Amino acid sequence: MINEYEKLLAGLDDVDWANLSHAYESAHDVPGHIRTLCGDDDEARKQAFSSLFNSIFHQGSRYSASPVAVPFLARIAVAGPAAARADTMWLLTRLAVDWHDEYDVTTGINVAGWRAAAAEAGPEEFLPWYEEQLAGATETHERAQLQELRDWVVAGNSPDSRWSALQSYDAVLAELPGLLVLLDDDDRCLRTRIAYLLAWFPEFSTTSLPRLLALAAHEKDPVTAATALLAAGLVGPSATAEGITPHLDAADPLMRWAAATALIRLANLDGTPVSPALLGRAVAELSAAARSSFDRVTDYCEGDRHGHIERTLRALPPGSHPDSVREALEACLPRIVRDSSGSRTRRAIQELFPAPLPHPAPGFAELTAAQQQLLGDLAGHRHAWLIRSSADRLRDIGLPDTQEALRSYVGTHRTA
Repeated sequence: MINEYEKLLAGLDDVDWANLSHAYESAHDVPGHIRTLCGDDDEARKQAFSSLFNSIFHQGSRYSASPVAVPFLARIAVAGPAAARADTMWLLTRLAVDWHDEYDVTTGINVAGWRAAAAEAGPEEFLPWYEEQLAGATETHERAQLQELRDWVVAGNSPDSRWSALQSYDAVLAELPGLLVLLDDDDRCLRTRIAYLLAWFPEFSTTSLPRLLALAAHEKDPVTAATALLAAGLVGPSATAEGITPHLDAADPLMRWAAATALIRLANLDGTPVSPALLGRAVAELSAAARSSFDRVTDYCEGDRHGHIERTLRALPPGSHPDSVREALEACLPRIVRDSSGSRTRRAIQELFPAPLPHPAPGFAELTAAQQQLLGDLAGHRHAWLIRSSADRLRDIGLPDTQEALRSYVGTHRTA
């Protein structure tokens, strides 16, 4: 361990990690992984991050060890080795808000609703059920399992994922005052990561909102500025529209996208000052963005800007600019280069190829522009599993069902 980082880990060995849990039962290995983040072995550090992601944040699940690790990770993000800080910020963000959750909160996270749901699923709600089951159990092995689970609940845990995730969210919330210094860090990546993290904490907006708007106004890097601008729109009240509207005239299309997305979120709030004309400008900007390729993306929805546009437009108040919204949604449909879940791809195949093609299949040039766009994106997609997950459907409609065959059909070997 490099001595200059020892102070960041003060108290790490005082935690009873063996009695905390993660995805692989006991969390006894967590302090070793955290300590490795502050070491000078780059390969070991990468492995430690991988182990932490797979244990305290396993496929989106959080565990009793997850919130306990947060303060140590926050210290590393602020003052740890340069090679570890950005990745640590990413882990903190995912401990707060799972990426699958984020897809459902494109227009802002509903923390009040989350807290209400978690309150109904806390340990005190489950304890009577476990005690009832334990009282009626007669088989020795069954009683031992129930006793173990009952003791775990008595210790202050809940089997409900909403409750366990909220514990990590609140642990990160408690660290935000100290993490704010990253908004002024020399590292652009860290400025971007803290702006993105702040997007999911509306309860902290009194402090974060002016800082985010200032960063959006003065930041030279378009990705960082756009990240901050959209974060301000996601956590701010309706009056935030005043500070965001000027960015609709920005020279950079990424900033215009962020401003338009933020304004549509604000238009959905009660008492919004967003006028129909301004909302129309925002919709028009997203419609233009939907027809474009992107040289740069933000971390929102893992960089799937077309997917983000689609979700934003579907959140518009009913009847808002139906023609332009329909055209924008149609433009987004075949753009799946950054689809990481596969859901948008499967829907696009279904909608753009509703019936089997004639046999033999028409040439690529004979397909519609939207069909060509979809297959071109799919042929060059960075995740080969995306085609494998849609292979049955492609085969049923008479199209190549492997990436190699699809590339040959499309006539290009471009990569995403």
